Amino acid sequence: MAVHTSDITLVPNDQLKPLDTIDGFQVRPGFFHSFGATIIPGGVSFTIQSHGASSCELLLFHRMAEEPFAALRFPDNYRIGFVYSMIVFGLDIEEFEYAFRLDGPYDEKKGLRFDKTKILLDPYARAVTGQSRWGVTNCCEHGYRARVVRNNFDWGLEKQPQIPMEDLVIYEAHVRGFTRDSSSDVCCPGTFQGLRDKIPYLKDLGINAVELMPVFEFDEMRDARLIDNNQLLDYWGYNSVCFFAPNTSYASSIEYNQEGRELKQLIKALHDNGIDVILDVVFNHTAEGNEYGPSFCFKGFDNNIYYMLTPDGYYYNFSGCGNTLNCNHPVVQQLILDCLRYWVTDYRVDGFRFDLASILGRNEDGSPMNQPPLLRSLAFDPILGTVKLIAEAWDAGGLYQVGSFPSWRRWAEWNGKYRDDMRRFLKGDAGLAETAAQRILGSPDLYDPASRGLSASVNFLTCHDGFTLNDLYSYNEKHNEANGWNNTDGSNDNNSWNCGVEGETDNPEVLKLRKRMMMNACAVLMTSRGTPMFLSGDEFGDTRFGNNNPYCQDNEISWLDWTLLETNRDLFDFFRYMIAFRQKHTVIRKDLKPAPGGFPCTSIHGLTPWLPDYTPESRTICIMYAGYDPEKQTEDIVYLAVNPYWRTLELTLPSLPAGKSWHIAVNTGDSAHLTFPDENMPEIKNTVLLGGRSVIIFTVQ
Repeated sequence: MAVHTSDITLVPNDQLKPLDTIDGFQVRPGFFHSFGATIIPGGVSFTIQSHGASSCELLLFHRMAEEPFAALRFPDNYRIGFVYSMIVFGLDIEEFEYAFRLDGPYDEKKGLRFDKTKILLDPYARAVTGQSRWGVTNCCEHGYRARVVRNNFDWGLEKQPQIPMEDLVIYEAHVRGFTRDSSSDVCCPGTFQGLRDKIPYLKDLGINAVELMPVFEFDEMRDARLIDNNQLLDYWGYNSVCFFAPNTSYASSIEYNQEGRELKQLIKALHDNGIDVILDVVFNHTAEGNEYGPSFCFKGFDNNIYYMLTPDGYYYNFSGCGNTLNCNHPVVQQLILDCLRYWVTDYRVDGFRFDLASILGRNEDGSPMNQPPLLRSLAFDPILGTVKLIAEAWDAGGLYQVGSFPSWRRWAEWNGKYRDDMRRFLKGDAGLAETAAQRILGSPDLYDPASRGLSASVNFLTCHDGFTLNDLYSYNEKHNEANGWNNTDGSNDNNSWNCGVEGETDNPEVLKLRKRMMMNACAVLMTSRGTPMFLSGDEFGDTRFGNNNPYCQDNEISWLDWTLLETNRDLFDFFRYMIAFRQKHTVIRKDLKPAPGGFPCTSIHGLTPWLPDYTPESRTICIMYAGYDPEKQTEDIVYLAVNPYWRTLELTLPSLPAGKSWHIAVNTGDSAHLTFPDENMPEIKNTVLLGGRSVIIFTVQ
């Protein structure tokens, strides 16, 4: 049999001799501390745990076969505590797939669902079989199975970028949707390779972090249905089948026993180009659903441990997806910690965004905890010590923790209040000037710098969940009819504005206004303290045609239309300019040494300097950042003036020391001269007209 040793730690031969024979296979007790399947010289060690099972069988299948060619029952002495472990000799990892069967008590009211007829996927599986062809029901009739993965990817001397949180510009992308459309002009559309082909584009845009929507193995055919002759799938992938396995249908070719190789190549290439990789991870629920859902993994191993259950054995549903993972049980804590360590060490991932992260802070009875042990463990774990931890600080059970998520100065948050408040402010709602100033300054009213630092807020106006930036200014209402739920799904609170016409239009004035509104949003986002994030395609006005919840749309609704890059080249150029402007002016991102002119590090102004207007009808706010940049050995001052009001207003700027003058870097109200390079920034006096629904950014020279 073929044995590969390049990816294992060799063990002295006297420790690897068979001790027993089971069903014709030579075996011995395995490595009880190494969960999953571990390749060793001459065999494979299989290790799982179950607190409630009375017995366990290892099932070995030929590739794609329905029935196992071997069922090896673990002897009693192959169990220590609640851990079963067995080395099977003489296996060629390229010739088999594996799964388990467990027996034990079945009592739904006690949360016990052991069933010796169920074929169960290894919770620590590094690859799930039969999932490699997108849109095809590949899973064998009897359940999911695992494949042993050879971990021999050569990272060389690769060094992760280690970009500070405040210096990141995060670009959220769906691996398939990013290049699936033929307009992407890549060799392997909709794959990790397709995204890799777009790295030069990402470099040109200037972002330095990619946040990938779920790449853990999921089954897009899970709830496939046909609506108006359009097949709807679980396109987003927020129903994980396995936490340790990459989604093989995102690979451009089948990677038998080397699953994840193409993803690793993508991550390495991104790192080589100075781009961080953040994974969107889903530990709040699984694809097993509620009591009516399938049982293919955790339900069969220890249902009453892995899931939050009511006293009568039903599933708590704080996720909105049928079940809730029991994250603060010690067993589940260890699983999650092992999983994240694996993605950091074996895939060199730089950070994680935790979907519905408030669930990770709930007790086993569902109640919120003050000091959740899981969140604390992740914050202080040495392997995860420099990894970005980003929480979506709410859940579907009503727990909303934006500004109060347990952090230990390690956790950042998707700032949902930035999104909601700034959407309202930027479309011209009155009485939000004071709130907007707080959001632009990093939301110190939510994140006390003394306890949370200056990197807690991830600022965003758009993400996968909701309108694109183009649609934010093209639709007053959601248009989710294509999802098949009579437009009842998706958020109704979009704080959007269609600029006078609902949806697509040829009206040149409306189109001009929409583009200016998008540029306003970009300018403010890139000059806000905290970490900016935006949705892929926003930089060239991609649309979902008003669908704010296209979780099931594997078609033109969700796929990026790259022809818009040329159609809206001016918008792309503006995004690129603003990203570069943010990176150039450190004073935007953090406090510097005091400016020689005596200005404070940050200050809030109105149309009159030093006098912010917080009256109920106020719609205008100005922010000044000032400090001395020691690297550039010069004073750096940036003045942001935002006027969502529809009338032109007269703006007076603060007086400067002798020899200094104000210059315009950005003016979204001047379509002929939106941005200026340093050497051509026009000098102005202390008074300037601030156009209606426009943003001007000033610097000092």
